[in-house]
Amino acid sequence: MAQKIKTDPAIIVVFGASGDLAARKVIPALYNLFLDDAMPSDFKIVGISRSTFTDESFCTHLREGIESFGRRGIADEKKWAKFAANLHYIAAAYDDESVYDTILGLTLKGVPEPNFIFYLATPPSLFSVVTAQLGRFKEMRKDPHYRIVVEKPFGRDLASAQSLNEELTRVFFETQIFRIDHYLGKETVQNILAFRFGNALWEPIWNRRYIDHVQITVAEDIGIGGRGGYYETAGALRDMIQNHILQLLCLVAMEPPTSFDADEIRNKKCDVLRALHEIEPGKISDYVVRGQYGDGWSNGEPVRSYRREKGVNPKSNTETFAALKLFIDNWRWQGVPFYLRTGKYMPSRVSEISLQFRPVPHHPFSHLNDQVFEPNRLVIQIAPTEGIVLRSLVKEPGLGMNLRPVDMHYCYNEVFHAPSPDAYETLLLDVLRNDPGLFMRADQVEVAWEVLQPIMENWEREKNRSFPNYPAGQWGPPEADHLLAQDGHAWFLPICLEPNEK
Repeated sequence: MAQKIKTDPAIIVVFGASGDLAARKVIPALYNLFLDDAMPSDFKIVGISRSTFTDESFCTHLREGIESFGRRGIADEKKWAKFAANLHYIAAAYDDESVYDTILGLTLKGVPEPNFIFYLATPPSLFSVVTAQLGRFKEMRKDPHYRIVVEKPFGRDLASAQSLNEELTRVFFETQIFRIDHYLGKETVQNILAFRFGNALWEPIWNRRYIDHVQITVAEDIGIGGRGGYYETAGALRDMIQNHILQLLCLVAMEPPTSFDADEIRNKKCDVLRALHEIEPGKISDYVVRGQYGDGWSNGEPVRSYRREKGVNPKSNTETFAALKLFIDNWRWQGVPFYLRTGKYMPSRVSEISLQFRPVPHHPFSHLNDQVFEPNRLVIQIAPTEGIVLRSLVKEPGLGMNLRPVDMHYCYNEVFHAPSPDAYETLLLDVLRNDPGLFMRADQVEVAWEVLQPIMENWEREKNRSFPNYPAGQWGPPEADHLLAQDGHAWFLPICLEPNEK
C-alpha cells in the first residue's frame, strides 16, 4: 500500500479462531496489514474457540497458516515476533458468560476507548449464541467503537436472514454491522466502479442501446473437498449466486452514484435487486437450470460424483451447478438478458464478467468475404488473472480486407508491477476504518434472498430426477446451453489473460 493509512487502536476478537477461516484468511490478512503499516499502533488480537491452545501454541498454529496461505510466504522472524506479541488465546465455550466479561474488560495501555471488533468466524449456527452474549452489554449499542463482522452464509433463505438481522439489530445498530462478502474486496471487483464512472468513454454506451447481453461466470475446477455436510445444506444457488454473483450483477448494472458514500453505493445496488424481473413459479425452468456433477475427470485426474462424496446423501438433490437468466426492469437495461452461472468441477477456474455489445447496424465489408463478424466484447476478469480485455475487429496485414478479432488488454500485475492485496486485507482495513461501503446492508441481503426464494421453493417441491446430469470436467448440463441458445446466444469460453513477458 503506497500511502500511510491511519487506524485507531483496536481489540480484535476472533470467534472460531482455531478454524480454517481464521488460519487461511483472517489472521494472514491482519498480518499483511501489519507489515504494510496499516494496523493500529496499538492493538490486540484475541482468539476464542473450544480448542485447547496456549498463547504460544496458538501463535505457532497461526504462523503455519500465514506461511502456508498468506501471499508473502515465510514470515520474517523479527516482524513475526512483534506481531505475535499482540496475539492471545482463550479456550472456552461460546455461551460462557465469563468469557465475554473478560473480553469486554480488556484494555490497551494509555487508550481510554479502544475499538472492539468482534469477528464471527464460526459456523452460522453459533452467530446467534455469540450475538446474544454480546447483547448483555448495553453500552455497545449505538457506540461506533463496537463493531461486529459476520461471515457468509448470512441465512439460508429469506426467513432465516430476516431472523438473523433482527438478532443483530437488537444488539447493534446497522452502522455497526459488517456483513462480509470477500468478493467485494477483490481489486477487479472494486475497479468496476472506477472503470465505469471514472471514464467518459464507457458510461454513455453502458446501456440497452449498445449492450446486447451480459454473462457472469464464477466457475471452480474443484469439487466440494471435505465440506459435504455444509454443501448439502447450501448448494450452488445459496453458496455463490445469492451473494457473490448477485453482487457482481449489481456493480455492473447500478446507476451512477452521486458520491462514493457507503450508503449511496448500497442504495444504488439495492435498486438493481429490486428491479429484477420476478420469475413466475410456473416458469422457473424457462429461466433457471440446475445441475449436479457425476463421475468424470478434472485436471487429468478421475473424480467421483457428488453423491459419492463424503458427507453427501447418496440420493442427494443438491445442485453443484446453477445457471440463471435474469432481466432488470428499468430504462437502462430493459430487455437485456443477464446470464449467470456457477459450478463445481468445471473445466477451469475462472471468474469473469462479459459484456457483449450489439453488432454494428451495417457492415460495409460483408461483400468482400464470407466471414462472420464478431461483435465487440468487454471482459472483466476477476480470476485467475485480474485484468480487463476489449475485443475488437481489425484488418489483418496483407492484401484484401480481411478482418479478425484482436484483444486489447491489461493485467494488474503487468501495469502496477505489484500483487494485489488479498480481499480480506481490504475488507478488514475498512472495518478498522469504520467504512462499510464494501459490506452488505440488511436490506441488500434480504432483497437478494427474495429474488431467489421462488426458485428455492420450486426446487424443494420438484426434485430433479436426472441427477447427476453432467460429468465432472464439463461446463454443466446441456440445459444450460439451451438456456442461451433459445435467445440466439452461447456461453463464452474464458478469456486467456496473461501478462506479457518482461
